[in-house]
Amino acid sequence: MNYLDGLAQVRRQMDRFVVGHSDVKEALLLGLIAREHIYLEGPPGTAKTMLAEITSEAAELEFFFYQLHRDTRLAELVGDTVIFREQEAGGEIIRQMNRKGGILTSQICVLDDISRSPGEALNVLLRVLNERKYGGDPIPLLTAIATGNPTKEDYYNEPLDPANLDRFTLQMKTLGLVGRNHWEDAAQVIDLYASISSVPEIDEKVDRAALDGANTALPKVDLTPAVKQLVLEFLNVLINDYGCDDKNSMLTDRTFLVKAIKILKAKAVLEGRDHCVPEDMFVMKYLTTFRIPEELHDRIEDIIAELLRKKK
Repeated sequence: MNYLDGLAQVRRQMDRFVVGHSDVKEALLLGLIAREHIYLEGPPGTAKTMLAEITSEAAELEFFFYQLHRDTRLAELVGDTVIFREQEAGGEIIRQMNRKGGILTSQICVLDDISRSPGEALNVLLRVLNERKYGGDPIPLLTAIATGNPTKEDYYNEPLDPANLDRFTLQMKTLGLVGRNHWEDAAQVIDLYASISSVPEIDEKVDRAALDGANTALPKVDLTPAVKQLVLEFLNVLINDYGCDDKNSMLTDRTFLVKAIKILKAKAVLEGRDHCVPEDMFVMKYLTTFRIPEELHDRIEDIIAELLRKKK
């Protein structure tokens, strides 16, 4: 199976179970291609966990799901340290061994309700996600998909620190179809789940080779001078025209000069191209969700469209 067929297959599984949410589906695919971490935030019942699980299960990878809570222990994620005695000729020796947990053995994981995790476990978890190492040893993790509820008293959670949230390159809000007045999609959901007695299982899985092929294609994509210039102009507009600074935004070099380029190239790979085009700039909306003021992010597509219009 080539990587385009594999990516299309993952998308078919998403569409089979979840109606609408096309932006979230695309962001998840871009994360798979670029091997970047993804954060989905939304109220309960808006398909965020379901989409994360479908993406993980449709990819034939070692999969780990964990629902975080206020009493989450670090050992539940990275494993336990086992201490044991061994008898040797010279006497007794005390040894210790780490029995690896799911986060250290999985290739893709879903971390549900990450904002409920206590600080000690969360800090180590985010460091592991960022470094993809634990105790100096590399881990096989390709992509982590975290979900969280909005910060409200009703959800008993704490907001993620902006610097911690920045570890997730792709960031999305998931909103319900009813709340957005998407009535045609809402009608399709009724039809879909009224006709089945239980949620069907994933019936097509994509092998590791196809996903490796998509990732291998990434560095071969030509960013092009035009798109490189658009990236710089986009950042310039946010900072100098709209007042984004270190007090109200998180526009780091790591995210917007390194990670963003990978996501732009991933968009080209997803569409079967060997080069980026100006319209790929719209993927920037997946990076700005929680990194710039909310009212500005709500206008980000218009800002990008105006930037492209001026370049024509």
